[in-house]
Amino acid sequence: MTDDEKNAILTSLDQMIRSVVSEVSTVAKYGGTLYALHPDQKEGQFCGTFAYSNHVQLSFARGAEIDDPFGILTGNGKFRRHINFSNPDDIDSEKIIAILS
Repeated sequence: MTDDEKNAILTSLDQMIRSVVSEVSTVAKYGGTLYALHPDQKEGQFCGTFAYSNHVQLSFARGAEIDDPFGILTGNGKFRRHINFSNPDDIDSEKIIAILS
């Protein structure tokens, strides 16, 4: 996966997150970008984007509580769920926006 592909995915996800949650703040942390309603409070962080060598991940802090009618969230931790993208074409904006809403 090229840096340009990673950047395209990150930009697309950022635009979708901001379109759903217009008052969002960002915090650079854990090697990625966290999106928060209250950046000074850990509980205010609701999702994050992280670029890895072979994919970009959209991670949800309380993803286990999110209604996922499409079955696109993965992970089996107590709280977190995520979606991995290996290609900009993997992004289904309608489904991502529905999950964010």
